[in-house]
Amino acid sequence: MPKQKIIVCIPARYGSTRFPAKVLAKDTGKFLIQHVYEQAKLAKLPDRVIIAADDKRIAQAAKSFGAECIMTNPDCPSGTDRIAEAVEGQDFDIVVNLQGDEPEIDPANIDTVAKLLVDNPKCQMATLVADFETKEQIADPNIVKVVVASSVERIADSWKLKTQNSKLKTNCDIAIYFSRSVIPYDRQQGGIGETKNYLRHIGIYAYRKDFLLKITKLPQTPLEKLEKLEQLRAIENGFDILVAKVKHTCAGIDTPVQYAEFVKRYKRNV
Repeated sequence: MPKQKIIVCIPARYGSTRFPAKVLAKDTGKFLIQHVYEQAKLAKLPDRVIIAADDKRIAQAAKSFGAECIMTNPDCPSGTDRIAEAVEGQDFDIVVNLQGDEPEIDPANIDTVAKLLVDNPKCQMATLVADFETKEQIADPNIVKVVVASSVERIADSWKLKTQNSKLKTNCDIAIYFSRSVIPYDRQQGGIGETKNYLRHIGIYAYRKDFLLKITKLPQTPLEKLEKLEQLRAIENGFDILVAKVKHTCAGIDTPVQYAEFVKRYKRNV
């Protein structure tokens, strides 16, 4: 099989309700989007890293630190739509969607999510999860929870079923559902049980390019609208989402307070 071409696309929007122009915040001496770009460049599998911007000010910043930037429609309804527009004319097989507000992303996580599709050519989409640290995090609706079919491969093999799931390669599972609510609900504990029973979603995705272009043209689905989670569109339309578990997590930056905390961490480590 020929090598699959991989591109990392970082959607960057100038406007932000809680933190306007956050991708251009520069209290570390580098733009926030520059930190994300430089982490992405450290990944081993991608052939190229681009920024998909909605504003010329982002494009000018990208040029200042040597990043390739593609201008997209300012009215794109989501970051996923923005990367779909940016990569439509590009010659790549796999697209990694890396959020522009995650300056501490582990480059190895980028390789991990891309490798899920490299190793499983029949699957169309992949993402990552990690363990929770506290019950307070599990209860937080801003932190998305995931339930997975962790024993699908074993069950399929035991019954000798000829299913796609029984042929998965790499250490991965298939997502059953994503939610802002506590899932699974531990009935015996009255809601949240032991933290080991819960998985935290990490908002990085890999798509096959053709699938990305197709899924972004489908209408929003009922559960997607309720939960405000785009990945549910794929599940509601019957597509599998591969899931791999990683150890390193990093919170995205949504507010000036979170950015200030990142700046402190960065300056301590410089």
